Amino acid sequence: MARTEIKIGGFGGQGVILSGYIIGRAASIFDSKHATMIQAFGPEARGSACSAQVIVSNEPVAYPYITTPSLMVVMSQEAYTKFSPELAEGGTLITEEELVNPTNLRKDLKHYSIPATRIAEELGKKMVLNIVMMGFFTAMTGAVGREAMEEAVKVSVPKGTEELNLNAFKRGYEYGLSLQKK
Repeated sequence: MARTEIKIGGFGGQGVILSGYIIGRAASIFDSKHATMIQAFGPEARGSACSAQVIVSNEPVAYPYITTPSLMVVMSQEAYTKFSPELAEGGTLITEEELVNPTNLRKDLKHYSIPATRIAEELGKKMVLNIVMMGFFTAMTGAVGREAMEEAVKVSVPKGTEELNLNAFKRGYEYGLSLQKK
């Protein structure tokens, strides 16, 4: 892996920025890689479009902006519409199954979806949908190791919510593994 460009999109309040932070932290602190993250918000914070751009590399990252992401995670229809055209040829698209309807999906893409919101609700907290997505992302892409991602989740979430978030990660990861077996 020379340089992997990742874009995460959704709306404010879904944990998009925290997701990018967790991937970058996992890669750079717990997986012996280099990482950068750039974030973008809409005019309002909660409810408007936002994105995180993460680069993970085995080499130091000299230019922190992504040009053509090969991995994309989208958690809202608006993010899909706005960001999916940027996805590199042969890239991987990961969507929240119940919030994103991928129309006009390019034939060259690998597409995986997960009902992350429903899984988060089953765990008792809808707001951990981003951590469910991170578990799924880890299983489906291997861009960052599972143990590194779990450590990053543990130290990045609010104190007292570590167990809930690790369960959310595990559920997303296991869902990804079950898809791969099909």
